[in-house]
Amino acid sequence: MTDFAQKRRMMVDNQLRTYDVTDQSLLAAMDDVPREAFVPQTDRELAYTDRAVPLAEAGETHGRQLMSPMTFARLVQAAEIEDTDRVLVAAAGTGYSAAVLSRLAAEVVAVESDPALVARARAALETLAVSPVSVVPGNPAEGHSAGAPYDVIIVEGAFEAEPSTLLQQLADGGRLVGVRGFGRSASVVVIRRSGDDTGETFVTNAAAPPLPELAKPPTFVF
Repeated sequence: MTDFAQKRRMMVDNQLRTYDVTDQSLLAAMDDVPREAFVPQTDRELAYTDRAVPLAEAGETHGRQLMSPMTFARLVQAAEIEDTDRVLVAAAGTGYSAAVLSRLAAEVVAVESDPALVARARAALETLAVSPVSVVPGNPAEGHSAGAPYDVIIVEGAFEAEPSTLLQQLADGGRLVGVRGFGRSASVVVIRRSGDDTGETFVTNAAAPPLPELAKPPTFVF
């Protein structure tokens, strides 16, 4: 039988601590949340590898993936979450990120467009008695305006298009964190809101599965 607790500790010690993830609260949260509970049963052995894990069950057609532990940790660390913050997760998948963030923030709202993933996220979070987290159906690119404003927005996937609607849901002083771009040019960025203005800061190079809802609009050549 696989010792997932040992794999989880190895993930924290070998993948995160040794690569500039130093936030002790974040490390404790990722050591506590059973990542294997949020991936398909057939892929649980891959839960703690340093790579993205597909979330599609048999018969499902969506392309959602669970970010690699390293990329996710760098995103959350860059967000500088405080225990009074309200956090929005755009593209919640099966709810792993929401479970980790619930250990760090006052409240988490997680948006997911695929109904099957919404159901799986809610079931997993309920089984683990995770709170306070709300999983709501919706387009990740449009966020959840009913719960705005948010102190932090985590984009669970790489984006090219400007996340303008999400930025409008940030509180003054809030920050949106995600992976901008694909391939070798992709990087973790923090976009901070100050009044009606925003400013973007580069954090580190990193890759993440693309988020279709925030893909760059196609260009037409005549």
